[in-house]
Amino acid sequence: MDAGNAVNRPEFYVGQSFEKSFHFDEQAISIFASAAGDTNPLHHDRVVAERSRFGGIIASGTHYTALMMGLVADYFSRNGEAVGLEFSFQFRKAVPAGSTMQAEWTITEVERSDKLGGHIVHLSGTLKRDQVVHVAALGKALAIQG
Repeated sequence: MDAGNAVNRPEFYVGQSFEKSFHFDEQAISIFASAAGDTNPLHHDRVVAERSRFGGIIASGTHYTALMMGLVADYFSRNGEAVGLEFSFQFRKAVPAGSTMQAEWTITEVERSDKLGGHIVHLSGTLKRDQVVHVAALGKALAIQG
């Protein structure tokens, strides 16, 4: 195989997955929600949150979706440039304070884009605890190998 062809082949493939664990404590939840401008008392006020249907402080959607998108950026930027193109999230269960969640992404499709100068990588993701899915996600990222 010549070097020219090797440059055009992605270092990622359909079925490849990557994951990372995240812990959500009350202080981190409140700090992140404040930074995002989310004043919902479910993220800041233990008394209000305990009276809610959730029974305690929960993480904001912006918190865990940012971590999930950051995981994609981190993974694909290790060997070149990468930018997110599109993400969607389905919130199935709240993420309670004190929980450790596992974020996982799996590559479902890779398509070459000469126009963008790289590969558009399609992803399916989850955020779960004890095999229970709290968040389901789809995404696309542009990966340009260095």
